[in-house]
Amino acid sequence: MRTDPYEVLGVGREADEAQVKKAFRSLARELHPDVNAHDPQAEEKFKEAASAYEILSDPERRATYDRYGHDGLRTGGQEPDFGAFGSVSDLFDAFFGGGGGGGGGGIFGFGGRGPAQGADAQATVEIDLAEAATGVSTEVDVEVVDRCERCSGNGAQPGTPIHTCERCGGAGALRASARTPFGQVVRQVECDVCGGEGKVPEQPCERCAGRGREVARRSLSVDVPAGIADGQRIRVTGRGHAGEAGAPAGDLYLHVAVRADERFVRDGDDLVTVVDVAAPLAALGTELAAPTLNGDVELEIEPGTQPGETITLRGRGMAVLQRPGRRGDLRVIVNVVVPRRLTREQRDLARRLADSITEENLRSDESLLGKLKRALHV
Repeated sequence: MRTDPYEVLGVGREADEAQVKKAFRSLARELHPDVNAHDPQAEEKFKEAASAYEILSDPERRATYDRYGHDGLRTGGQEPDFGAFGSVSDLFDAFFGGGGGGGGGGIFGFGGRGPAQGADAQATVEIDLAEAATGVSTEVDVEVVDRCERCSGNGAQPGTPIHTCERCGGAGALRASARTPFGQVVRQVECDVCGGEGKVPEQPCERCAGRGREVARRSLSVDVPAGIADGQRIRVTGRGHAGEAGAPAGDLYLHVAVRADERFVRDGDDLVTVVDVAAPLAALGTELAAPTLNGDVELEIEPGTQPGETITLRGRGMAVLQRPGRRGDLRVIVNVVVPRRLTREQRDLARRLADSITEENLRSDESLLGKLKRALHV
């Protein structure tokens, strides 16, 4: 706190009163806690700047400092007095207009915050994959701070009067004054009796103890849009925790959990499934049932179908979120299964088939790279 005030404010010794005041205001804005929360030394720097300004803004004190330095000021008994504000936080509030409960703006024109809006709430909604594909309206239970139903939020026992607060005269705020580097500053703070309401119930509500709010469980009907994915969120405006003193409620955020479906794997807007086909049937060609979100469909397996081949059913996948009428595809991967535990007759038939196979049956126009990609599903 003994740093040269000219250096602290960044002005020359020839700076006039207007230049000193401008330099301090600019520096004070930089050190405001709302924009300097990352700097634990911000408060100390602000006090140092305020001390420097108090010295240089007073012609007599400035002349004393220019001649004798800090020792001259100290022997003259002049030191900055921030104690009237109670804390550095209060000092910031006086300069920048902070504080709660409808406090007035500070000397730099920053207004008070007023009653706080309700906080946001969150909950989880679980749905099936089929419901995620088509969209669904579902009920969800949410625990929130809501307006008290017994007193309708006014904090008074039903049938009892509400009086004007005697401490603040109904203003909801109190005024306090203190000396600062700017002279006498009047600061407005929330009334500690009525909490900024300006009114006090004669008999507080028994249910909410006069707070006007209570924790309650609510059941809401929520529309989950088609195409939503696991882990996404839905915002429901104004259905979060109730605000203070009639301020707006916060929002409700629903985390969507889509239950796994053993038949499908989701890949973006597409669905992927697997069908097993016996090797002889894959060689001969066949028809079999493949699952879809709307039930099984008959799927034609062409003769000579190879392991890992994919059959695409257009428009049988997931709905595309916020794109009405658009759907992904269903990709059916053919898993050619080699039969096991053959009977004697089946082994005889298999040997006869194996003995009859020629190179022509095994020839393929597919390249080695193509075969590797198909085998590795890339």
